[in-house]
Amino acid sequence: MTDHQPESSPETARPTLRTGYAVIQDYLKTLDSSPGVYRMLDSESRVLYVGKARNLRARVSNYSRPGHSPRIERMIAATASMMFLTTRTETEALLLEQNLIKQLKPKYNVLLRDDKSFPNILVAKDHAFPQIKKHRGTRREKGSYFGPFASAGAVNRTLNQLQKAFLLRNCSNAMFESRTRPCLQYQIKRCTAPCTGEISAEDYAASVRDAERFLSGRSTKIQEELAEQMAAASEAMEFERAAALRDRIKALTQVQTSQGINPRGVAEADVIGLHLDSGQACVQVFFIRANQNWGNQDFYPRINGDVSPAEVMEAFIGQFYDNKEPPRQLILSDEIENGDLMEQALSDKAGRRVEILVPQRGEKTELVAGAVRNARESLARRMAESATQAKLLRGVAEAFGLEGPPQRIEVYDNSHIQGSHAVGGMIVAGPEGFMKNAYRKFNIKGDDLTPGDDFGMMKEVLNRRFSRLLKEDPDREKGLWPDLLLIDGGAGQVSAVAEIMAEHGVQDIPMIGVAKGVDRDHGKEEFHRLGEPAFALQRNDPVLYFVQRMRDEAHRFAIGTHRAKRAKAMGATPLDEVPGVGAARKRALLAHFGSAKAVSRANLSDLKAVEGVSAALAQRIYDFFHAQG
Repeated sequence: MTDHQPESSPETARPTLRTGYAVIQDYLKTLDSSPGVYRMLDSESRVLYVGKARNLRARVSNYSRPGHSPRIERMIAATASMMFLTTRTETEALLLEQNLIKQLKPKYNVLLRDDKSFPNILVAKDHAFPQIKKHRGTRREKGSYFGPFASAGAVNRTLNQLQKAFLLRNCSNAMFESRTRPCLQYQIKRCTAPCTGEISAEDYAASVRDAERFLSGRSTKIQEELAEQMAAASEAMEFERAAALRDRIKALTQVQTSQGINPRGVAEADVIGLHLDSGQACVQVFFIRANQNWGNQDFYPRINGDVSPAEVMEAFIGQFYDNKEPPRQLILSDEIENGDLMEQALSDKAGRRVEILVPQRGEKTELVAGAVRNARESLARRMAESATQAKLLRGVAEAFGLEGPPQRIEVYDNSHIQGSHAVGGMIVAGPEGFMKNAYRKFNIKGDDLTPGDDFGMMKEVLNRRFSRLLKEDPDREKGLWPDLLLIDGGAGQVSAVAEIMAEHGVQDIPMIGVAKGVDRDHGKEEFHRLGEPAFALQRNDPVLYFVQRMRDEAHRFAIGTHRAKRAKAMGATPLDEVPGVGAARKRALLAHFGSAKAVSRANLSDLKAVEGVSAALAQRIYDFFHAQG
């Protein structure tokens, strides 16, 4: 792969379509017919567009002649220079194009903005009695993975029913090892309590196999077997066992019912439907695994003007599967221009064949129609919500004397208990509502802070936030800077924040303090601007409700972050600080001695007797605790 560009590029102070054509024609003198990726840049070297080509010279020459859509003409007019990367194959160019689009976020490309990972169900195999749980992220743990599911809610609902059906444990290995009697899960018939020997290893393993068979699509066979066992138990007058088996069958039926349509002829596929309207796009993805519908999710790619369905669909597929394993089939509502090439790229990535198809009849057509219908309805709701949100932002600008509707409002809050486990939270709202992928949490690190010093905590949070902004986006070109800060507090807090901002040389961002008012009552909030008297909004003003929602969301986010930090700290032990003691050895030590305190008091010979603890590690543990006195 090579990267080249001419030594100089023509630039003009005022770009026009003619100058854009001239720029592009100049590059044609040095281009060959290799496959590769091209970038179009403006006069300030910002990337306007990233594209791929089977033949770079032929593809780029298309831009040097008239006859383009208004969107492409605007892009050509703004082009002041170009960059090129040649690749060995067109497939390699396709993969590189999608990587660069996600990294550079060019203005004129279709861009997938919400590219999160999806949860799976994991049957963990790092223990003699496997645990069933939700998993998100890299598949590093040993075990069987089933997914993806469209949302955490879909996973939780399925796990809930699977526990009723197969009675597998969901507790952590550390909790499992510490049990001396069955927990509540056993009492409510959600677990067979292998931790205390209420079920044999063989019978538990059989339940695990049944759960994996069900998640692999062999649900009918399992239900038939359970029905036979229930009939046999009833015949033998074992009515309690028969009732338990009946409940398990009912739970399995509930899983399938909650999944809606379960296609018979589609074992493993993502069904992708697209709807375009008024310059906006919605893509709906249904996840079909093991002949079961594991939920759906909608996405709203950023598009710029007059793009075709084929262009949006191809861009979505390339970016969506950049960090995800594709299923065996992609069932699309719209053809894409480079279907064979995309199939090859995804097949290479997955290490097996991936088929892309646009059905014309049968069950697959019905699935696609359902995805498109959902996309159409979701986009209509979003457009209605966006119109309402735009009206609210105009109201915010009017109420708080801003120059125009804010595109990014940042709201800050702190959470702690008498200063302990202190965290700061930042939430963001804009034209599309709450921008949850922009939320940030701050672990308060200040050692010199007085417990409960909210001013000090806010100072630390804002110092860290704006120090990073000044470093990452000093020219305010990436859309990361706020147009408005909302501070929980009155005039004193606003003055303190203004001083912090002034230290960073930032004095042009409006800030509003939100105080509860004299009766500390919802609806009687007072608003504070720097150097101005406090004022209030009418109780029925939609802007007031919007501000309350933002403040409540910031409070919820900060409290949730604080609780997670506190829970993690409560589960910590001094063993976490001993070099060489990982999760497995920590479990072994706690199981052998009963507590971290008992480990700290153990003599060297007792430490050496623990399974998995070498003589060297035993010495290290002994020295760690005794060096501390």
